[in-house]
Amino acid sequence: MAIAELLLPELEAEMKSTRTLLERVPFDKTGFTPHAKSMPLEKLAPHVAELPNFGVTILTTPGLDFGSAPSRERPPFAQAGMLKFFDEGVEKVRVALKSVPDSGWIETWKLTFQGKPIFSGQKFLAYRQMFLNHIVHHRAQLGVYLRMNDKPLPAIYGPSADDRMGF
Repeated sequence: MAIAELLLPELEAEMKSTRTLLERVPFDKTGFTPHAKSMPLEKLAPHVAELPNFGVTILTTPGLDFGSAPSRERPPFAQAGMLKFFDEGVEKVRVALKSVPDSGWIETWKLTFQGKPIFSGQKFLAYRQMFLNHIVHHRAQLGVYLRMNDKPLPAIYGPSADDRMGF
């Protein structure tokens, strides 16, 4: 079985959970932050929605320099537009994942800022750490924002207080 085939079910599960959280964003709480150092909701939710495109970059390029990268389109802070942007990114990352040959996972991928290294490692680690773990991290932050705004949290890795999964 190809490595991409092994990774595809995980991608599908993580993207499904992420989309469910994005569907519950309180769009009337644009400036909400749980702490002064936290990202405002109107930046966090679109950032989560744009991360599949970062996964595409990891899977289809040898690296990225944030300091010289072209500007990117960002999703709007509006439910329909943000979900559309997310869904399109998920489809692109799905296609990109399926196209990586087993030998491609050990190729080096680099992330830099104006030439200064941020990450350098196998494409497999970049995909897992810089993309999947990154989206899970911000999805967890978004969960806190939802809880603090009395929005129900979906079950993700097991039951939540709002979705007991039949337990």
